[in-house]
Amino acid sequence: MKKRWISLYVENDVGVLAKISGLFSGKSYNLESLTVGTTEDPTVSRITIGLNSDDITFEQIQKQLNRMVEVIKVLDFTTIPTHMKEILFVKIKNCSKQEMNEIFQIASVFHASVVDYGADSILLECVHTETKNNDIIKLLTRQFRNVEVVRGGSVAIESISMSDR
Repeated sequence: MKKRWISLYVENDVGVLAKISGLFSGKSYNLESLTVGTTEDPTVSRITIGLNSDDITFEQIQKQLNRMVEVIKVLDFTTIPTHMKEILFVKIKNCSKQEMNEIFQIASVFHASVVDYGADSILLECVHTETKNNDIIKLLTRQFRNVEVVRGGSVAIESISMSDR
């Protein structure tokens, strides 16, 4: 089992996302990340899917997606250079002044934005790779008691150069 990424161009119609997610749930495949948005063409949406799978299952998934009428194109992002980011919001509540200062320092080191704060709470926004966001979450949950995490799925695009970013 290894982490896999698929990007799909699909028709931007009602029910397409439900059909695609239904394909995964019907086969008992667990999606770890799913994002959808319209493209430069309003009739086409792009879906980025992250999952853990073995080679045989992943090949079967790709074939099943390619057979769907609503799917225009299937791209395997697992082994090609991409630019991939996810959005992460982390709210830390019930902080002392000293903890607030520490959170501001952590935000600076991780290039996270402080998007909201109050007398005893801070809301951070991070747009990084999944791995870097995992590191931020791990650090904050170890350091502070009252941490709330909300993550968006990863979005990806093929790299123009030949290196991952």
